Amino acid sequence: MVSKPPKYPGKLIAVEGLDGSGKSTQIYLVKRWLELAGARVFFTEWNSSSLVKPSTSKGKTSRLLTPTTFSLIHATDFADRYERQIFPLLQAGYIVLADRYIFTAFARDVVRGVDFDWVERLYSFAVQPDVTLYFRAPLEVALGRILDGRPELKFHEAGMDLGLSADPYESFRIFQGRILEQYEILAPRYHFTVVDATRDIHDQQAEVRRILRGKLKVADYMKKKGRRS
Repeated sequence: MVSKPPKYPGKLIAVEGLDGSGKSTQIYLVKRWLELAGARVFFTEWNSSSLVKPSTSKGKTSRLLTPTTFSLIHATDFADRYERQIFPLLQAGYIVLADRYIFTAFARDVVRGVDFDWVERLYSFAVQPDVTLYFRAPLEVALGRILDGRPELKFHEAGMDLGLSADPYESFRIFQGRILEQYEILAPRYHFTVVDATRDIHDQQAEVRRILRGKLKVADYMKKKGRRS
């Protein structure tokens, strides 16, 4: 996929990483930081379209989704949010924060056996982020965080549809390990900015803000003129 130069005044910041990498915490802190600075901010997260989510839930509950239909239903969810929210707000001059972007589909769908080139073409309508922060965490660290005190894992969340193991926790371990491998392939290809997700939360946030200040001038996105970040 060839990235086209942006033709909108807004900025798109995406975060990617394994479950348990801490990316959601970091993007929430960024959101609060920008809001308190008075910036125009919009937040979106993966698999959250109000139009598509009921169908996604029904498909997962029935456990009849093939890898291709699984891919297509998530692409439909993304396309709905992209058309109604993400791109219009970029055109309106907002900073759009995405907790997972198209790269989540690239990693997960390929692990499920879908052809990478096909998935890449499926999302070819989407603009590339101005910054993609990849929170890199060793597999065992991410697993420890997500599984600590967790009563059970959902069927698809654990990758049980792939037949990796009859034990959901072992299946999850193998599934996440394969996703991590895909992220490491995607990182250089799509110029991810890597953040060490094993560091203290506040140290990570300080680094993230330093990175973003180098990529955008927050004052340009203020709701009211004359305010400074």
